[in-house]
Amino acid sequence: MQATWNGEVLAESDDTIIVGGNHYFPRDSLNGEFFGPNDRTSRCFWKGTAEYFDVNVKGEINPAAAWHYPEPLDTAGEIRDRVAFWNGIRVG
Repeated sequence: MQATWNGEVLAESDDTIIVGGNHYFPRDSLNGEFFGPNDRTSRCFWKGTAEYFDVNVKGEINPAAAWHYPEPLDTAGEIRDRVAFWNGIRVG
């Protein structure tokens, strides 16, 4: 699986986990040069608190386009150290 945006591969792995229709990529499969901090958080009743990353490719920023659960609840432990994407990022 690959996550791509703006002509670049953001992440690539054959070890994704699908949760809620989203592919969660291992954190170490990310091309770190494209990710920056974002202060956004959200709360899921069964996964816990998500934190977000901005994606920056070729000077174009896609705000909060990637997220992860640094301390997932026990019910979602399988997504620890994994990142998912949305907001126009292609996964396939």
